Amino acid sequence: MFGTHSLELFAATVFVVNATPGVDFALTVTRTLQGGVRTGLAAAFGIAGGCVLHALAAAFGLAALLAASATAFAVLKWAGAAYLLWLAAGMLREAARPRHAGPPVAAQAPASAGRTFRDGLVTNVLNPKIAIFFLALLPQFIDAAAPSKTLAFLFLGAWFVVQGLAFLVALVLVVAPLRRWRPHDAWRSAFQATAAGLFGLLAARLALSERP
Repeated sequence: MFGTHSLELFAATVFVVNATPGVDFALTVTRTLQGGVRTGLAAAFGIAGGCVLHALAAAFGLAALLAASATAFAVLKWAGAAYLLWLAAGMLREAARPRHAGPPVAAQAPASAGRTFRDGLVTNVLNPKIAIFFLALLPQFIDAAAPSKTLAFLFLGAWFVVQGLAFLVALVLVVAPLRRWRPHDAWRSAFQATAAGLFGLLAARLALSERP
């Protein structure tokens, strides 16, 4: 279809990529636990929006710039790491905020869906490894004799976005019931601190990553 092949293998590869814990996985889980289904879905759709931009970049050759230019890769890499650290700092502030006995996690005011969508979009867009991944993966499933390589790129990119979004939506629905648990304030603070540490680790991993 559209000059592509081995779509079953492509679907399996995309599933493995989605199921491997990383920034997108962690952001979806943490936002779902913090704000419920609505907030988790906002993160998922933001991430999907970022994947749309990466797919378009790969299709029209912009991702090739990151593969060829060390400077472009470094700029995007450090910007992404800085944004992840900014998210981690916000989680640490939440962990340190004094709490009073009161509503359970599920009763607390959820984060703005718009802000959560933005977080998902920006963290995904500012990850150059995703752009390189698109550029490296998609050509493997495009026929050498495809009439339009751009159309084939767009088709596989759309497939990746739709399948990835479906996975994240399912993840939100699986994680959301955990909000019914009413932990002690110390547990909530510990969760925020752990999430902050995870995002700090992801920021460090991104900052230390090398251009393929």
